[in-house]
Amino acid sequence: MLLSLRRARRRLYLLLDQSADVGGVSASINWILIGVIVMTLIATVMQSVPAIAVAHGRTFEVVEFAAAAVFSIEYALRLWTAAEHPPWRGMSALQAAFRWSISPAGLIDLAAVLPFWFSFLVSTDVRVVLVLRLLRFFKLSRYSPGMRSLLEALYAERRALFGCFVILVGATLTSAALMHLAESAVQPEKFGTIPDAMWWAIVTLGTVGYGDAVPITTVGRLIAGLTIFAGFLMVALPVGIVATAFANEVHRRDFVVTWGLVARIPLFSQLSAAQIADVMKILRAQKVEKGAIIARRGEPAHSMYLIVDGEVEIRLRHRHVRLNSGDFFGEIAALRQSRRSATVQALQPTRLLALDASDLRSLMDREPQIATRIWDAAHARLGTEFDKTSSDLIEAELPAQAASD
Repeated sequence: MLLSLRRARRRLYLLLDQSADVGGVSASINWILIGVIVMTLIATVMQSVPAIAVAHGRTFEVVEFAAAAVFSIEYALRLWTAAEHPPWRGMSALQAAFRWSISPAGLIDLAAVLPFWFSFLVSTDVRVVLVLRLLRFFKLSRYSPGMRSLLEALYAERRALFGCFVILVGATLTSAALMHLAESAVQPEKFGTIPDAMWWAIVTLGTVGYGDAVPITTVGRLIAGLTIFAGFLMVALPVGIVATAFANEVHRRDFVVTWGLVARIPLFSQLSAAQIADVMKILRAQKVEKGAIIARRGEPAHSMYLIVDGEVEIRLRHRHVRLNSGDFFGEIAALRQSRRSATVQALQPTRLLALDASDLRSLMDREPQIATRIWDAAHARLGTEFDKTSSDLIEAELPAQAASD
């Protein structure tokens, strides 16, 4: 009974985690959740119009009840399957559920269900509830690789962005203090104190310029001019940092490499959280279309490849071998820096994770456990699938010490 529950929990985790291993069911569930999110956001916006709210109040109630039910069930299921999340597999179900509940994704999912229960349990202003419902928009980040890439770019540049914020605070204080000295005597109601002048400094540095506070002295206008030029730098600096980081993130990988993606690959499934994090940093994602040639016989080998989903065919001289999700190829030639002994072609749209030869060698040097698993898996695959052939895959790619075993 316990084993069946664990299998069901694992299956459900793969469904909710957009796993390619469960086919189109996961994609269907994700599209349904996206549809519910979009529907409830549209209903929330329209409900803020009094005339529409009065005319279609019953419809809005039905939509909200349905959305709340879906989000509540999803939240409960994600709590239950948290123990299948790679970083928390060694924890108890209760500990894993708690860790997930305080994670950013867990807090966003909680915010999606709170407005309904909040309005149901406590009588409050409907406008507050409507605003809280709009937090459901952030649930879309789970289903959008672009949004996830942007969040990752922001996190990667968090120190630089914090530095920009510190500089902005310093520029605000400096401009406000100088304007207070220049304008406090002639405009005490607007620049009489530094806190009063800080509003003008923030608006000016932000290049908004409401015009509610304007210097009238010559010195004040000179300070304002310098502040405006400083404002251009204040805006351009974080924008440039975020844009560059986001562009690098998009170009670095065609799809997002997640914990679940790496941990589902058999080669890495037994690694610790720290080891998986180490591997994630050096993996390079790649998408190939049906019929595309991934590697050609005779080419120099620069990388090994792991199949996330899809199917490839290895064309040896005497036999063709098909590999599916979870398999890998090209590791021996990459380690030996030899030439490919076979041509590899995608039989259907396939997602791959590439590991450059230099990164592969460094990783195996740092982590003997990973090196052992790679060699053992390669020897087992070669021994079981190719031992009846005289293909050059064994001759060209299997190390001498392994061939003598």
